[in-house]
Amino acid sequence: MKREHIFAGLLALALLTTGCAALVVGAGTGAGVYSYVEGELRRTYAADATVALDATHQALEHLKIRIESETSDGIRTLIKAKRPDGSPVTVKVSLVSPRVTEIGVRSGFVGLWDKNVSELIHATIAQRLL
Repeated sequence: MKREHIFAGLLALALLTTGCAALVVGAGTGAGVYSYVEGELRRTYAADATVALDATHQALEHLKIRIESETSDGIRTLIKAKRPDGSPVTVKVSLVSPRVTEIGVRSGFVGLWDKNVSELIHATIAQRLL
């Protein structure tokens, strides 16, 4: 069994036994573990942070989500954007290790998070990382 699969299984087990809602799915681009916490859908990708950030830009452009601001400290990049309907989207691209990047997507207004839009953004990013 591959080391990544063992890690993903242990991580999923830890998340599920601690009460955190997580969905484990098979994915060729990363560990495949999604977590949805307080409106933010997070996924870890087996990709360099620069490549993952480029895929994020491409995905947002494809979905016609306009980037309003972007800040980076070298380890984490925060993108604030707006969907065509004016609802906000926040994307955090964080370096976990040289070949692993976590991306967190929050869409919608506080208290009215839109998980489906966040899932669509992640799916579009994942397509670009294949």
